[in-house]
Amino acid sequence: MSASGDLIAQTVLAYFDEYCRRFAELTANAPRRFAARDWHGLQEDSGERLELYNNRVDAVVDDLATELGAALEDHAAWEEARGVYLGVIDGHSSIEIGKTFFSSVTRRVLTTEGTDPAVEFTDDAASFPEGEADLLDVEDALLEDTLLGLLQSFDLGAPWHNLERDVRLGALEIERRFALHGEHEAVRRLEALPYAFFRGRAAYIVGAATAGGLTLPLALAIHHTTRGLTVGAVLVEPDDISVLFSYTRSSFLVATARPGELVNYLRRLMPHRKPAELYTAIGYNKHGKTERYRDLRSHMAESGERFEYARGVRGMVMIVFTLPGYDAVFKVIRDRFPYPKQTTRRQVMAKYRLVFRHDRAGRLIDAHEFEHMRFLRAQFSAELLEELQREAARSVTLDGETVILHHVYVERKVVPLDIYLRESNPVKATAAMIDYGRAIKNLALSDIFPGDMLLKNFGVTRSGRVVFYDYDELSKVTDCNFREMPETQDPTDEMSADPWFGVGEHDVFPEEFRNFLGVRGELRSVLEQHHSDLFGVRFWHRVQDRIQSGEVIEIFPYQRSRRLGAGVRRGARAS
Repeated sequence: MSASGDLIAQTVLAYFDEYCRRFAELTANAPRRFAARDWHGLQEDSGERLELYNNRVDAVVDDLATELGAALEDHAAWEEARGVYLGVIDGHSSIEIGKTFFSSVTRRVLTTEGTDPAVEFTDDAASFPEGEADLLDVEDALLEDTLLGLLQSFDLGAPWHNLERDVRLGALEIERRFALHGEHEAVRRLEALPYAFFRGRAAYIVGAATAGGLTLPLALAIHHTTRGLTVGAVLVEPDDISVLFSYTRSSFLVATARPGELVNYLRRLMPHRKPAELYTAIGYNKHGKTERYRDLRSHMAESGERFEYARGVRGMVMIVFTLPGYDAVFKVIRDRFPYPKQTTRRQVMAKYRLVFRHDRAGRLIDAHEFEHMRFLRAQFSAELLEELQREAARSVTLDGETVILHHVYVERKVVPLDIYLRESNPVKATAAMIDYGRAIKNLALSDIFPGDMLLKNFGVTRSGRVVFYDYDELSKVTDCNFREMPETQDPTDEMSADPWFGVGEHDVFPEEFRNFLGVRGELRSVLEQHHSDLFGVRFWHRVQDRIQSGEVIEIFPYQRSRRLGAGVRRGARAS
């Protein structure tokens, strides 16, 4: 064993342990922030935690470069280091995260193309931990008593506003949901993970409810208002739990020492959610990326599919492609952008970094940024590969029969909104158009202005939610200058193809949205009916005022119909 190999392994482990300690400290702040209603502090902790992984990888690379000099890039030393590291990290509570951390360091140092099993951890079976998290298990003769016992098991650092009311309405909602699933036996047993999930201005208790032969996932959304704690929603439908953990949401702060066991339990609640999404949902974005890559490779090996163009209008900034049966799209930046695009490659990448750091409010799709991915030439359609070579040579190169994607974003696949509206029945199309307006408003309240609001830049998820995925013209609402169109007495001004008045770089004229969105006929009437305020400056100025005053605006990850008591007001009618 060389001294270099041992030094590398021990240094990487030390920095990984440091990463774990700081990750745990930032996560452990969440209950205190929630109890104090310190929403800005919670945001700051979330932001620091997002940057923590890359910061620690940078630090270990710098440290090793100082210690080893030119020997840093000795492949044989890294092979030895991998063996040593595997031994010292065995039994670590976050072993799968630790393996990804080591692989990140090797890729940064050796600039590996594709994967290199000699110096990385690529074995799926060896990386995914077994076992599930311990659970709280509460059972009583009456559901109200069971729910009360579960809520009282958590110390959220503040008094309840009206716990008796919340328990009564919560029990009614759980029973109503079971009845809608055809189960009429009494619900007596509830289970939950023993730690709360914190995000935004809410805490969530996550688990399951059982009655007869039916078990449904359960999430209790708890808000800390100026009057005290209150249960905002009792989520029992599988789709509602899935939306809570969506790839369009920021990650939770949840204090678990064994993330793999937590992910295993969440997979039981949400079988269709892949490990990549669940690791990302609890803050382990880089390991989520690792799991996404493994899932992709597994799909390609089993399906034999080729990359082809994704559905939708071809983009001027990105070349977007996919595999027919896979749930993700791949986006490569073009070398040149045609008129009227005035952005740059660097600016586009900066927009993706902004989305990574920002509160995605349930409306922005998370993207994993990959470098130096290798595929076989035969795995691409001829037309797609020809365009990638011609239009994206900075990001795509050929090495014999191998295609190397030097830079690519991988996102969940959704149906482009313009296609969805054409292919859906009137009821679904109307619902999507209403949610399109809500999506723009949710983004605005989270300080995001989409820029290009054409329907083709939005998509519809499996659960029917409208989301935004084209980030090249995205900006902050607070950076925009929302203006009314100036009036003129000269009729020739109105006929001019170019503006007859001065327009600043950040000027936005909401009145013009009507003309540029491309919405016609009945769907335009729907948009006008529900969201006409988007076409005036007042809405946008009010949002700016709220954000600039320091307000942290909560975008609830559940529908209005799911709010506690809504089901009681509707009687037994399903939402």
